[in-house]
Amino acid sequence: MGVKDTVTTKYMRQNEIFADAFNFFVYDGEQVIHPKSLKELDTREINVPYGGEKGAGQPVQKTRDVIKSVVAMMDKNTAYLLLAIENQANIHYAMPVKNMVYDALQYAKQVEEAIASHRTSGDYKGVSSDEYLSGFMKEDHLLPVITLVVYFDLKEWDGPLSIHEMFSGQDARVLALVPDYKINLLAPAAIEDEDFGKFQSSLKEVLSFIKYARNKDELKKVLNTDESFRHLGREAVDVLNACVGAKIAVKEGEEAIDVCLAIEQMNAEAAQKAAQKAAQKERISTLFANINNLMEKMGWSAEQSMDVLSVSDSDRKALWQLLK
Repeated sequence: MGVKDTVTTKYMRQNEIFADAFNFFVYDGEQVIHPKSLKELDTREINVPYGGEKGAGQPVQKTRDVIKSVVAMMDKNTAYLLLAIENQANIHYAMPVKNMVYDALQYAKQVEEAIASHRTSGDYKGVSSDEYLSGFMKEDHLLPVITLVVYFDLKEWDGPLSIHEMFSGQDARVLALVPDYKINLLAPAAIEDEDFGKFQSSLKEVLSFIKYARNKDELKKVLNTDESFRHLGREAVDVLNACVGAKIAVKEGEEAIDVCLAIEQMNAEAAQKAAQKAAQKERISTLFANINNLMEKMGWSAEQSMDVLSVSDSDRKALWQLLK
């Protein structure tokens, strides 16, 4: 697992952040999913295809980034859901297939667990032959699985958003019989400015920073209007540094970072370096002109001219590049 995958997974695994992402995407910011109601599950999806182990070949195993179960109240009804997040620092042009496999394995796992439960409890007595042979009872139900792709880059996502988009030149009558599979995508570039206020966690600052990471004026405006940037958590800053090269300095043991101050200091250092570089260039230009003048009027060599002018070793290296 690379640095980007490590820091984004660690960040999104936090219940507060995880819940915030789904409340924004599914419920338009309404606080339906509460962090305390989330329970993390094993991210490994392992499934033995139907037919029994002897005739099924090798099990299929995939690893998700983060998956959690949740009990949420909607319209006074209790809803049991399985929520998963896939973190992407880069565009994945086969994302619909990737997510479809993950979700299919999760549903197959639920079916296998239901069958195993019935076998253990021995409650097949009195069921129909169809139920007995399938192992999955007529009254059994599946838990919905919602997978959300969180894209940690400032570029617009130009990959396919559905399986149908991955087909080319197919007859519409054929496509009508091919089930589509669409991905749920949370991408900074697609979030309207007024919608960032629907986030309730540092995900607001992370995604808004990413959106304007290459636009200095807009980024400055965002930093100056959001006080939360004055004490952003380390995990959030790690995401910004890894995914968009923010280069925000983090001291050892520091858990809350003043991003505004860090950016100001970084800009000041950059300006100082630029000024030093400009001064160096001006000095070298002046020395170069003086050396040429001595060589032309006095007939001296470049080396002799530099000796007379007491040119330092570091400046000599730069001058020799110009004198070649």
